[in-house]
Amino acid sequence: MRGPGMMTAAVLALAAGGCAMREGDAPASGARQMAGQVRAEAALRTGAGGNVGSAVIQEVAGGLRVSVDMTGMSAGTHGVHVHAVGKCEGPDFTSAGGHWNPAAHQHGMENPMGPHMGDLPNLEVGADGTGHLAFTLAGATLAGLLDADGAAVVVHAKADDMKTDPSGNSGGRIACGAAAIPANI
Repeated sequence: MRGPGMMTAAVLALAAGGCAMREGDAPASGARQMAGQVRAEAALRTGAGGNVGSAVIQEVAGGLRVSVDMTGMSAGTHGVHVHAVGKCEGPDFTSAGGHWNPAAHQHGMENPMGPHMGDLPNLEVGADGTGHLAFTLAGATLAGLLDADGAAVVVHAKADDMKTDPSGNSGGRIACGAAAIPANI
């Protein structure tokens, strides 16, 4: 049976741990509350299952910050998108569905009828096989992204031309990671 002392201790423990939430807030499915910030993570893998990086999707003021770090990738420019389904079945990752597009826009940041909510800038991978991309999806929320079928981050073989619907002529899907609750909650 919980008494007032136990409730106070529980609230203080949550606050001290940096995990307190505002009244009425609820973390999105596939996310965790950490130091007042909600985030989801994805391990990026090739169609053969090789680990090639990670992505973090974190709520920030005004949107979702998507950070992608790649290792062991082919050098060059690669399209990166947030896809509508949190399923990454190789080798071609079609299980991730299309780009996250809740407003039914066309693809591309340079398309007058776009962009999709999940459109990101291109990722530059250096000769050493590493690359980093960070971008904020304005107006997006984890609650909107992580619906019943989740979401995924997908890296494509070629650069996104930022205007051609539906995927910017960015070629095949070469890496994918489903957004998930981190194991170290």
